[in-house]
Amino acid sequence: MSDGSGYRKKVRILQLNLAKEISHGICVSNLACRVAREMRFPEATCHELAVAGFLHDVGKLELEKYLYGRENDTLIIEELKYVRMHARLSAKIMEERGYPSYMVEWVYCHHENCDGSGYPRNLTKEEIPLEAKIIRVCDVFAALTTDRPYRKAFDVDTAVDLMIEEIKNYDIEVFLAFLKVIHEDDMKDILDNGRTQQQLECFLNPEQI
Repeated sequence: MSDGSGYRKKVRILQLNLAKEISHGICVSNLACRVAREMRFPEATCHELAVAGFLHDVGKLELEKYLYGRENDTLIIEELKYVRMHARLSAKIMEERGYPSYMVEWVYCHHENCDGSGYPRNLTKEEIPLEAKIIRVCDVFAALTTDRPYRKAFDVDTAVDLMIEEIKNYDIEVFLAFLKVIHEDDMKDILDNGRTQQQLECFLNPEQI
């Protein structure tokens, strides 16, 4: 009989690194704006999506209050519920700073899946704002193509293949627009999260230069 150790295996779910979080936000922001343009959104909405894409994970910084003093430890899988608080926290921060309610809702819903398996409210396709669906796709892709504490970054083609395996999570119209965007000629620099992170680390920690 299993002792449950496999389930309780410690994994690093979240590693708070300011440069990495900013780099991720920049990538999602750029992608979300491009996808919105590909879908012929008004330019004002494209700009708002760029802002929401940049801020979508800002709530993770609040999780430092929970993780304080555990920088060299790992989060066990049961603690995923705390990580999942970040969508609510991000929305709360944006609301407190006066962002429009519809942008707050986009960020609040950016981990919802079209099949109802997402969080925090298990919404289905018709209930999720289209803009939140755009952030969702861009967020997943940006995460897959970036190094994580528990794995190396996937290349673009592998990341897309992995997303196709979970296509039920995404809005098809959004996903098709996203595929067009990531194959545009100037995407290489936008997707180079590693270089952006290095530049940010030099800016944030000049003593290390």
